[in-house]
Amino acid sequence: MNRVRSALALTATAALTTGLLSALPAQADDDPVDQVVNGDFSNGTTGWWGSPEVDLTVTDDQVLCVDVPGDTSAAWDVIVGQNDIPLIEDESYELTFTASGDAPIRALVQEPTEPYRTYLDERVFLTEDTEEHAFVFTSSVSREDAQLAFQIGGSDDPWTFCLDEVSLFGGAEPPVYEPDTGPPVRVNQVGYVPDGPKHATVVTDSQGPLPWELTDANGAVVAEGGTEPRGIDDTSGENVHTVEFSEVTASGQGYTLSVDGETSHPFAIDADLYADLATDALSFYYPQRSGIEIDGAIAPGYEREAGHVGAAPNQGDTEVTCHPATPCDYSLDVSGGWYDAGDHGKYVVNGGISVHQLMSIHERSHTAPTGNPDRAGDSTLRIPETDNGVPDVLDEARWQMEFMLSMQVPEGEPFARMVHHKVHDESWTAMPMMPADDPEPRYLHPPSTAATLNLAATGAQCSRVFAEYDADFAATCLDAAELAWQGALAHPEEYASATGDGGGPYNDDDVSDEFYWAAAELYLSTAGSEYWDALTDYELHNDPEIFTADGFDWGYTAPLGMLQLATVPAGVEGVEEIRQTVVEGAQQYLANVDEHPYGLSYAPAHGEFVWGSNNLVLNNLVVLSVAHDLTGQDHFAEAVLTGMDYILGRNALNQSYVTGHGTNDAVNQHSRWYANQLDPSLPNPPAGSLAGGPNSQTSTWDPTAQANLTGCAPQFCYIDHIDSYATNELTINWNSTLAWVTAFAVEQ
Repeated sequence: MNRVRSALALTATAALTTGLLSALPAQADDDPVDQVVNGDFSNGTTGWWGSPEVDLTVTDDQVLCVDVPGDTSAAWDVIVGQNDIPLIEDESYELTFTASGDAPIRALVQEPTEPYRTYLDERVFLTEDTEEHAFVFTSSVSREDAQLAFQIGGSDDPWTFCLDEVSLFGGAEPPVYEPDTGPPVRVNQVGYVPDGPKHATVVTDSQGPLPWELTDANGAVVAEGGTEPRGIDDTSGENVHTVEFSEVTASGQGYTLSVDGETSHPFAIDADLYADLATDALSFYYPQRSGIEIDGAIAPGYEREAGHVGAAPNQGDTEVTCHPATPCDYSLDVSGGWYDAGDHGKYVVNGGISVHQLMSIHERSHTAPTGNPDRAGDSTLRIPETDNGVPDVLDEARWQMEFMLSMQVPEGEPFARMVHHKVHDESWTAMPMMPADDPEPRYLHPPSTAATLNLAATGAQCSRVFAEYDADFAATCLDAAELAWQGALAHPEEYASATGDGGGPYNDDDVSDEFYWAAAELYLSTAGSEYWDALTDYELHNDPEIFTADGFDWGYTAPLGMLQLATVPAGVEGVEEIRQTVVEGAQQYLANVDEHPYGLSYAPAHGEFVWGSNNLVLNNLVVLSVAHDLTGQDHFAEAVLTGMDYILGRNALNQSYVTGHGTNDAVNQHSRWYANQLDPSLPNPPAGSLAGGPNSQTSTWDPTAQANLTGCAPQFCYIDHIDSYATNELTINWNSTLAWVTAFAVEQ
């Protein structure tokens, strides 16, 4: 999930504690003490314990060996550990041990009880040869009762784990994370459109201009000039210059830009630059599907069994009842839909904006001056439903819409016509774990006004886009949308809880924006006066600042309503004023792109980059794209292309945030089944997967971010590590805006 996440009860994704116990005596640097008792097993198993299902055996060579049973679902199902490990706040420790086996394990120093917050959490890939392992961490607390744990479960087959020479000494050199930012010349690593803008950023100590050269793949200099010094960039803390080479229009591969003896990653100049990325960004959704076998012939390398269809050990989504804390007397078949992110949950409010943006790609292709229906037509994506006479983007959207329809509370029940907020596991599942292997019970969570309005909005939009292809389904969508509207009016303040386990909360206690979006979509589909009266009564309709500096996402959807009113042909009264509001909103993002040395469209008022900042960057580009569609003014389209440079490598980390696109692309996004970093037999995320991006809100950080990113400037608050869900998760709503913007970029 994204944005806000509850504290997790499992060590796989637990947050660092900030609690403080009474201070322990300081350890003298010249007299280090091993915090582990009997780490060489010379005294048998003294001080050590194991899970009930295993026996601890010390060999004649004084090595601890454990026969680990197979058919366990999670690493923590089998543990060998030691309690009462003393730690001192801000002290750095080195854990060392030797081990052998033929399965991965996790080595942890953590709280001894729930929620098992971790101070060290490392995954180790063992071999049958005994090897030494060493890890350094800095404790965030002082306590006398920490736990050292080796989690050794999660294997299908039985195996033998052997451990020796375990030690934990203080006085270690504190770990320092230094990101590899590559060459100081930062470019869009995918490239540039021939007739479009071409900008680069250079990190340098120089205060004066520097000469630059652009060379082609043959090494020939094709352009040269001088850099423009820009001073200190507040978002990175670095002194930077910029380079513009827009006059170069010749197509080709392998261009490089050199400044002061430093050379950029290679890039292309290509009129069809974004075609593959646009396809990949939308094809991302097929392997995210729940309730269907993923076919390797369609998605090579991503084949897997159907998830949550009730095949053991999976408990399935075909007959799900309400959570025991909020019981109901019915169950629903809520199979299908998309897994939200790197977990096994499905959330209506996040699915709503995601499916909306996919359907909007279809709408724009038919209504925008530069739209091209053929680009978003049938047989354009890697999905099973190709060649059926329906645009592939709508086939994919339907998979999610049918799930959202199934989440509506039946007539005759309390909260009838409302929509359950989400469905997910009782507890967080292990990493890695394929959806079909998830053993946890799954529950519906209470209906919410926000989820109900998401169905009202997307159901109304669904009725428009599917009318030409499936009139019955379109009618079903509209019926559900209008019932949902009535349900929301009857229960306008049913808010999702901010707490929970096994899934993200997606809590939101201001639903005026969802009411506005839903009223706009329902009016566009029905011309009903009740919807027009409702939307014009909302202050948001006349708010010139509806497009905020912080951007929009699933938690603030009012801009979606305004964008739809401005672009969907429906004879909307006052449409010119609505369009002017969109254009004025776009102008602030245009100014951001023009003024920022990295061409960044995102300039939050508080200065912090939030969870999923890349999604906000791209949604600002959506507004710029619509402004171009409305006005035909080139500077809006140019700002979109320049804004994409940041996502694809022209940033402080020299990081392309999209898997499979760019020299230094993100490949370890947080996911339970695209988990190559944890299990080499599993794949990295598919090409076209967007990472959440820099997150400088330390209160939301995961242990990996806590351990590596302290003190980071906003652009540096990111790490391409699978455990950093706060900076590096993938989600359906981040990919939907990537798909929207790249579909626009293809047309430019």
